[in-house]
Amino acid sequence: MIHVNQIEKSYGEKRVLAHVSAQFPKGKVTSLIGPNGAGKTTLLMLIARLQEANGGEITIDGRSIAAIKIQDYARRVATLRQSPDFHLRLTVEELVAFGRFPYSRGSLTAQDRQAIDDAIAFLSLENLRASYVDELSGGQRQMAFLAMTIAQQTDILLLDEPLNNLDMKHAVQIMRALRRLCDEQGRTVILVIHDINFAANYSDHIVAMQGGAVRFAGPAHEVVTEARLRALYDIDFHIVLNERGCVCNYFTPTGA
Repeated sequence: MIHVNQIEKSYGEKRVLAHVSAQFPKGKVTSLIGPNGAGKTTLLMLIARLQEANGGEITIDGRSIAAIKIQDYARRVATLRQSPDFHLRLTVEELVAFGRFPYSRGSLTAQDRQAIDDAIAFLSLENLRASYVDELSGGQRQMAFLAMTIAQQTDILLLDEPLNNLDMKHAVQIMRALRRLCDEQGRTVILVIHDINFAANYSDHIVAMQGGAVRFAGPAHEVVTEARLRALYDIDFHIVLNERGCVCNYFTPTGA
């Protein structure tokens, strides 16, 4: 279980997070939702230890993350940033191999190679294994970076807007893969996501942020309501439920 307790973060005089407290259940998919500028990515980067808070504490299973050595943390928490910097000409296999750096420090073992093979197979990327990443489509490239994150074999995966600029097919593939990581391997997945329908249908837990604070949080099926989404995003919502899940309709003009 990840606990965020009274976290504060400022950039100069601009306060981005104010007294943020939240829980992220172990072995579940949690979506961070909310409008732009809500502080979602900042909170994720604090959990990832890629930024430092100005106050408060973040713990994993009761232990402060600040007390964990960085190398040990990299074996427990993997992070996929939005639009990751990439300037090297690498094949998919070579990229995925970077996920093993916390273990091998660049000298791959048989165990590392098995983890690479498993990650590539998990996302059905075998046919792209020898392809150069800079020649892939946006969706294929995102799948390759996700495979690198999976190959790190951490208990916790943090993903910042993994569906950004993807077509529907690739977005579904990624969300199904994240769901499987949770259901089949017991991994904890936390992602920042703007598509409320993916969040509502694939998440176990939702943390909704607005103005640098948590506005509501809880099991997805309990907190995704028309009233709460309307207040969070300041637009009208109509939620349609069926046997396959729900559709959060926000694009039909009122009265249409």
